[in-house]
Amino acid sequence: MKSLNFARIALGAYLLIFFSYLLGPLVVMSMTAFNSASFPSVSPWACFTFEWYEVLWNDTAIRDGIYYSVIIGLGTVALSVSMGLAASIVLTQVWPRIRSTYYTLIIAPILVPGVVLGISTLVFWDRLGTFLGASDGSAVYSLFHNGIFLTILGQSAFIASYCMLVFVARLQRFDPGLTEAALDLGATHTQAFRKILLPFMRPAIASAAVLAFLASFENYNTTTFTIVKYKTLTTVLAQKVRLGINPSISSLAFIIILLTIFGALVFEAVARNKARKEQIKLGRTEEKKGGILPAFMQGNPAAFGFVLLSFIVIVMVGTAQKYDPSQCKIDVREAKKAEAAARMKELREQRLIQDQSDARQGPDIFGAPKTEPEAGQGSGTGAFGNVFDPGNLSDEKAPKSGTGAFGGVFDPTNLDETAPSE
Repeated sequence: MKSLNFARIALGAYLLIFFSYLLGPLVVMSMTAFNSASFPSVSPWACFTFEWYEVLWNDTAIRDGIYYSVIIGLGTVALSVSMGLAASIVLTQVWPRIRSTYYTLIIAPILVPGVVLGISTLVFWDRLGTFLGASDGSAVYSLFHNGIFLTILGQSAFIASYCMLVFVARLQRFDPGLTEAALDLGATHTQAFRKILLPFMRPAIASAAVLAFLASFENYNTTTFTIVKYKTLTTVLAQKVRLGINPSISSLAFIIILLTIFGALVFEAVARNKARKEQIKLGRTEEKKGGILPAFMQGNPAAFGFVLLSFIVIVMVGTAQKYDPSQCKIDVREAKKAEAAARMKELREQRLIQDQSDARQGPDIFGAPKTEPEAGQGSGTGAFGNVFDPGNLSDEKAPKSGTGAFGGVFDPTNLDETAPSE
């Protein structure tokens, strides 16, 4: 029993640490979007504000980046989903002996670095335009050097492989006998694909489309080489990070997080509502009538969460229209000035105390060095030279000739007969 409780506690602690590590940065970044500090930060907290959302709305570079990112994302979805679906169908019908080789070739772009894909895409289409004789200014030349066109091609080169994996997972549950039966009954291959295989693949197509769009929207390595003169959201943000950012980037991240949560809640609420209706249709459960909550919210926490989150967003938008942090900013500015003045006063007092201490100590008349003397430098460097140097009377320090402070007057050899006369 104790071991079971310990395992539960350990599992709970692990999940807490895991989700804190996973969601902690998102929470911190969301909080910085409401701090009036000029640099994204949570501490010290200045004032609660919505001004960075207005700054984000007035930023034309980010607006253009979002626009081009959406355009490129839609083009990448159309091309990647088509190529991935075709590759998955061929993979399920190709000769088994070459299936593994074909699968490796289709998966290979995922293993290639995005930088290599971007450079190779740019170089290939430039050389192809030159080979076809596309002159500068012509329609063909502009097509081969169009940043949006090249970016869609470069991103689709590896995103199509992700889509193919989604389709292969779905096709493993498909019964080929359905298509064969339709062909036996006189249907063409096109009709069999459109009426049997395509409806079966719709959930996978939707999942692959969402995956392709998100992968295209956040891609940077490939895009930075193929986008040429245009700017996507990722390239704009990278440039802003190099030049300096403000909390408007955090407000953009908070909006993206909200949209992601809204999408997840809507998808889950619709799925649960659909499952509830199927259970009622089969007679396995009864529809609950009455009550405070609407029918689609009963037993559907995702729908309840969606409504609650929508209410919170509406309240925030309404508050942003009336809330004014001007007075709070003035108070924070005055507090910073008072803190700076107090700090300057403290530094002046410390400097005054240090000057008074130095004045009471007086000059170093004995020449005691504060540090080790360098080579060739004597120790006596005070106001009276080296007269009071403690080493003057030692044999090693005794001068061989009259070089002391009083000349050679006290030289012991002065009285010797052999001493040279001056």
